[in-house]
Amino acid sequence: MSADEGAEGPVPGMRLLPWSQEGGKQCLLSTDGDGYVARFADDMEAAQLDMGTELLDHAGVMLGEPDASASELRFLANRLVEALHDALRVADSRGRRVPGLGGASGKGGVGRLAAAE
Repeated sequence: MSADEGAEGPVPGMRLLPWSQEGGKQCLLSTDGDGYVARFADDMEAAQLDMGTELLDHAGVMLGEPDASASELRFLANRLVEALHDALRVADSRGRRVPGLGGASGKGGVGRLAAAE
């Protein structure tokens, strides 16, 4: 199931999945949190966060290298942006599932994430 890009705030009873449709539209799942797709999404979120942690460790090492080229640093910056986007999507998805917190802010996601999609 999908939501339009301009949708405001969380849709009650729907989980934001850690991937997008073609064109960048959000993927939402109607679930009680115990189905195959929900468990797959949990695993994917964990993998995204693990990759972000590894990338952050690599970035710390690379930024300490005086011989790192501009193209290497640009590549690193692009991967860090992707990892941050993934982490914000996970935070948004998990925040929507916290009872009493889901839609209280009236905003369509964490930070500028919803606007970027």
